[in-house]
Amino acid sequence: MTTVQEELLPGTRRALLHRIAVAQSEGRAPSLAAAVVRDGRTVWHGARTSIDGHAQDEQVQYRIGSITKTFTAVLVLRLRDEGAFDLDDPLEKHLPGTGAGEATVGQLLSHTGGLAAESPGPWWERTPGEMRPELADVLGEQPLLHPAGRRFHYSNPGYSLLGALVETLRGAPWDEVLRREVLEPLGLNRTSTRPRHPHAVGWAVHPWADAMLPEPTEDYGRMAAAGQLWSTTGDLARFAAFLTRGDDRVLSAATLREMRTPAAPAELTELGDGGSYGLGLRIENQGGRLLVGHSGSVPGFLASLTLSVADDVAAVVLANCTSGPMVSQAAADLVRIVAEAEPRIPAPWRPLREVDHSVLELAGQWYWGTNSFALRVTADEFLSLGPLSGDGRRSRFRSNGDGTWTGLEGYFAGEILRAVRRPDGTVDHLDLGSFVFTRRPYDEAADVPGGVDPAGWRGIG
Repeated sequence: MTTVQEELLPGTRRALLHRIAVAQSEGRAPSLAAAVVRDGRTVWHGARTSIDGHAQDEQVQYRIGSITKTFTAVLVLRLRDEGAFDLDDPLEKHLPGTGAGEATVGQLLSHTGGLAAESPGPWWERTPGEMRPELADVLGEQPLLHPAGRRFHYSNPGYSLLGALVETLRGAPWDEVLRREVLEPLGLNRTSTRPRHPHAVGWAVHPWADAMLPEPTEDYGRMAAAGQLWSTTGDLARFAAFLTRGDDRVLSAATLREMRTPAAPAELTELGDGGSYGLGLRIENQGGRLLVGHSGSVPGFLASLTLSVADDVAAVVLANCTSGPMVSQAAADLVRIVAEAEPRIPAPWRPLREVDHSVLELAGQWYWGTNSFALRVTADEFLSLGPLSGDGRRSRFRSNGDGTWTGLEGYFAGEILRAVRRPDGTVDHLDLGSFVFTRRPYDEAADVPGGVDPAGWRGIG
């Protein structure tokens, strides 16, 4: 056992155990294993099983289904970061002849390429991969169901194409590239494309009787990049820590933030839940908590990896049954239990290392028309702009090194903020994407577009 369970309070540990016990019992799962990560380290592991005298630990493999897609997305973004392609490049440019039309690499990552959800022919998760030896067999004669880029439509064949893209550009099989570039650097030694002892057996539980049927375990061939992997709660806990913090040997923290950013429009049925999809990661809002991760479901197995970046807590839940336990909800609940019972202790406040007086003079209150905003200079050397009261547009800004700043979030993402100075060097106003911010509401001494009425402010009479 590599976990340090003493780091969580006894009440928290009991609440976690109770939650997975309910999931295993009510979901009628032959076994269910879980882990919790906090501050980048595994702090709890628990398991429930129907076999007397046996407990699953963090070394037992389960099939993780579509969590495989997140691993594939990491490989694709490694290639992008190396300059092999842009996300806006049509797949056809780098992998010609697939029949995927003009779907871009980014659209395939975010399931907006318009491709069908499944491969044609027999149920691919319960039949040998040899039945689909070529990409044409994975895609079929009519792979596109929707115009590329118009809507989110989850596509397993789309990730098969991304796996083929990795193989073409690396000149090696997808699983070899994954092992060399992701699994080994992150120490995920119990993650593999085929099961290794000890591993769970996949079962189907009868919906109306407490009886079980073994599920077949097939090699998915060309579809491997969409759902082939086996892993453990121990390895997925380490992978969750990586998805939160990054590791420059694999992917930078900046690229992982990009993965966690919505890249696909939400379906109408998901708008109320705040659900969306990034680049290989699912994003949703549960009770005001932003959760990121992925689930997996293949015959005989269910899996979920969920993390809250703000709370720095992640959870993994794995079960060996085709249906029954709601593993994604269980993982979200494990995150919530820890985050609420033992809230994250913020790092100590620290001042700026150096004070740039040309930046410091911009701090304070500004007005966009009659709307009041505060501009703050933070210790991480960003500028932070937001309304003084109520809701409104807000963003952090990163310095460009030339006296301008680029917005990082929301309405102002990518917009340029600059201080416009008078001939004597004093600040006249701030320009933010043509919006003028002045020190006083409609300051008559500033260059306000449209000018300011010379009669000034007045009453009704």
